Amino acid sequence: MKTWLKIIGAIVIVLALAAMGGVLYVARSNAMGLVHTSTQRPGPEHTPKDFGMDYEDVVLTTSDGLKLAAWYIPSKNGAAVIVQHGYRNTRDGVMDYAQFLSKDEYGVLMMDARAHGASDGEIVSFGKSEALDIRAGLDYLLSRDDVDPDRIGTLGVSQGAVTVLLATAKYPDIKAVVADSAYASLQDEIAVGVKAFTGLDPFPFAPLIQFFAEGEAHMKASDVAPVTHIAEIAPRPVYLIQGGSDKVIPTNSGQRLYDAAGNPKELWFDEKLGHSQAESMYPAEYEKRISGFFDKYLLEKGN
Repeated sequence: MKTWLKIIGAIVIVLALAAMGGVLYVARSNAMGLVHTSTQRPGPEHTPKDFGMDYEDVVLTTSDGLKLAAWYIPSKNGAAVIVQHGYRNTRDGVMDYAQFLSKDEYGVLMMDARAHGASDGEIVSFGKSEALDIRAGLDYLLSRDDVDPDRIGTLGVSQGAVTVLLATAKYPDIKAVVADSAYASLQDEIAVGVKAFTGLDPFPFAPLIQFFAEGEAHMKASDVAPVTHIAEIAPRPVYLIQGGSDKVIPTNSGQRLYDAAGNPKELWFDEKLGHSQAESMYPAEYEKRISGFFDKYLLEKGN
């Protein structure tokens, strides 16, 4: 009897170790898929010209030596906005935002983030190194004769919103920021987003995916938590947008960021909105709010 118990115990241990190994393998594989983009990099399908906008092709160089593909629509009012796309997207994914901003005479710079589209890079660091992309775009705008250096803003969508918040906290030359559907912290985002992006259950996979992703991207989730940096933006203004039906990030993200931010700050929360849906669901209202925000803080037009 004791022999059989030992055999059964050994089998249980082997099966448990095999199951644990399987979980670790799946977690690591999915972490690598989230961090590396080399096999999933579609290029832009459209250019601003397709939507009636005159533009210039631009190549930006980051301080760590990457070349970024970008488009620039010249400014007609002395102000310019860097518009940053989200995760697994490209610069043509923010074309709608460029259309209303350029119609309102703002210069618009759209770039493929590192490891996306036609830009260099192989690893996504969820805002840590991507802030250097915004720095490269900022330096480009500061060199332009059509742009007043005191009238540069940023607008980011989803992961792009996280990037512009982190970059604005670091770079005082950015005078106003709009963050559409930014998560408050990467830890919270992984807990919710692992299901959306991988189809895996948050437990036990979310903490393991975070562990492997941090190691591969040479960063810590705490490095890219906008909630711990957003206060550094004040007294420059912040505009936050959050949907109550968001399935990609926690729906309290906008409120957490708003509570942590200094003044001036605004929050547009709508219970009906999913992830990054405000512009597509309410295009006229979106333009009114966002152009009005930039008019107030970049052009000093008041309310």
